[in-house]
Amino acid sequence: MPKLTINTGILLVILGFASYFITGSASFTALIPSFFGFAFIGLGLLGKRSESMRKHSMHGALLLALLGLGGSFGGLINIIGAIGGTMPERLEASVAQAVMAVICIIFLIAGVRSFIAARKSREAA
Repeated sequence: MPKLTINTGILLVILGFASYFITGSASFTALIPSFFGFAFIGLGLLGKRSESMRKHSMHGALLLALLGLGGSFGGLINIIGAIGGTMPERLEASVAQAVMAVICIIFLIAGVRSFIAARKSREAA
């Protein structure tokens, strides 16, 4: 799970910087996925470094993914609306938010599956 957390962070950092430069550096808020990404990387490194902190850091990473999903879910809704014909006011921002939402959803699913598997293996032991 720590490796997945670090990789998720790297994806979000790339997304943030890419959206910032694609929009012509017009808005500092385009870097928000990068801030989340750096936090994911930090939590992943903490979980990798310390066995005793792994559980706590991975719970923190899932909470961070949930917050990221909450903040970016509107972009996903805007993109779904765009498919239906209602173009959002700032398409690039909506795409970046939608991508962040999808990354967070995938991370949440993988994290919950990992926690379930860990619990089952502890109960079996």
